[in-house]
Amino acid sequence: MLFYKNNSAFKNPGIFNKMIMLISFLLLLSFLFSLIFLQYVYRIYDRQIYEKASEVLGMSSVSIENELKELEQLSFTVVADEQIQNCLRQLLDNPSPYERQVLHNRIINRLVAFAGAEKYVYSMILMDANDGVMTAGNREWLSETLQDQLRPLAIAGAGSNIWYTQGSKNSLLAVRQIKSYTGSTFTLDNLGTLVIRIRVERIIDDSTSIAGDGGQLIVVDKGTGRSVYPGEPLLLPGELAGEVQRPEAYRTVGYSKGTYFVAKTNSSYMDWTYINATPFNEMFRQITFVKRLVVIIFGCILLLGLLLGYRLARSIVRPVSKLTEKMRRIEKGDLDNLEEQALGFVSQTAQDEVSQLNRTFQMMIRRIRELIDENYAKQLVIRETELKALQAQINPHFLYNTLESINWLAKVNKQKQISDMVEALGFLLRSSIGLKDPLISLEKELSIVRSYVIIQRTRFEERLDFRLDVPDGLLDALVPKLTLQPLVENAIRYALEPNIEPCVISISISRTEDGLDLRVSDNGPGMTADFIRGLEQGRIQTRGEGIGLANIAERIQIVFGQEWGTEIESRPGEGTTIHVHIPYVRGEYRHVQTASGR
Repeated sequence: MLFYKNNSAFKNPGIFNKMIMLISFLLLLSFLFSLIFLQYVYRIYDRQIYEKASEVLGMSSVSIENELKELEQLSFTVVADEQIQNCLRQLLDNPSPYERQVLHNRIINRLVAFAGAEKYVYSMILMDANDGVMTAGNREWLSETLQDQLRPLAIAGAGSNIWYTQGSKNSLLAVRQIKSYTGSTFTLDNLGTLVIRIRVERIIDDSTSIAGDGGQLIVVDKGTGRSVYPGEPLLLPGELAGEVQRPEAYRTVGYSKGTYFVAKTNSSYMDWTYINATPFNEMFRQITFVKRLVVIIFGCILLLGLLLGYRLARSIVRPVSKLTEKMRRIEKGDLDNLEEQALGFVSQTAQDEVSQLNRTFQMMIRRIRELIDENYAKQLVIRETELKALQAQINPHFLYNTLESINWLAKVNKQKQISDMVEALGFLLRSSIGLKDPLISLEKELSIVRSYVIIQRTRFEERLDFRLDVPDGLLDALVPKLTLQPLVENAIRYALEPNIEPCVISISISRTEDGLDLRVSDNGPGMTADFIRGLEQGRIQTRGEGIGLANIAERIQIVFGQEWGTEIESRPGEGTTIHVHIPYVRGEYRHVQTASGR
């Protein structure tokens, strides 16, 4: 029996237990939220550390790559040198040993002149077409195996510079094929191969500003996973290869030589990855201590909150228990007289907590009944609206599938004109029905216009001369959907249809001081000034059934403001130009106010 009571109390806790559980839940939720927030703050701090390291890495990589670009230009200057070109062409004619030695000396003197002025050049090696090798600078020789690797590599580059990182440690080779040219005559005969050995360690030392706390900049070749610089990096070869493959831009990781904060960035010029490895120094240990201290403090606050919540629950449960007893007397009843059955007489003057709770409960029941009645009436209206919406719906997929079937049938029967027209019609319908945003890119709007023109050219053939003058830099501008196509349609209706002569319809777009000017022009009969005023004031009704000029102007003003809109420029016999003035807004549509700049 005692077990049954305890089990029942556990399954149906009283208000006191519920309050304790609620307070405990809220405190735990606050505790978890605080931990998540602190973790977020710590991530922001880690992100700032990474951004600092990334900024330094970026500046260093840019400086290094600028030096490499200058050395690449140097290799071009050497292979294009007129004296070297002349000597190499003479070597192709199989000169005598003495003449060959003279030519080699001239080439070496030119190489020395080039290499002597460059502090980052270790040596220059020139291999002629007859396997002769000339060296300037440091006399370190190229092995025959390496020469055999470099010659086809240079030929594959077809005269462009090739960076070769498989040379000796801490060295980089710039390899370029030497092709023959004289003045303005380019025979492009193979004259030989130029190899420049670069002092990559000196370039990196001069360009790097990373210092302090044992940090190290490591340059890794992504293709091989080997360290280009330094010769003995903090990370082992396997650790470097794994770090290059990981997607994280920064992280704290333990390696064989210790724990490091690793930040990396990829080169935009070379197939390299720059890695900054910083030891996990005292600053990070202090941050970890602060994290643990905060967790302990929050744990103490949680325990204190539970104790205060227990006392608060006891102070509330006693006056509420009487109200609970009254509520237990209710077994059944509708909402109309629920408060009277539940509460009986409710004092309107007493200010104690129980009386206020009774009055509040009574008002709540009354308000709920009103809301139910109101919600029932709204549901009836919603049901009726949904029914009307369902009745008015069109399934565009049936129409698309039908057009695809017609297109397939036209292609089977080799009716290309019908196929192109059906494809254009399908794209036009999808664009008109499927685009939900009121603003689309100018490129999409022009695609709709082109599809419409394809359809109309099937009808008018050579009578329709459509021209487009839109700078590529404006194609990402945002315009209201279906702005230009209705204007082209009006031009066809009022300028092309009444005449038998060819009609030129053009779209041109240009920047203005404060926005864009979209112009749709035709060489039709034009309009008088009185007719234009009547059209703008709504006194003259056109015979069109599509999207009118007033509709376009109204949509532009809704999206961008009253200062934007349309303008008609026309004279009898001189054609008509419709100007559409909108602000120059680029990017993706997010909100009307954002797009309009207000």
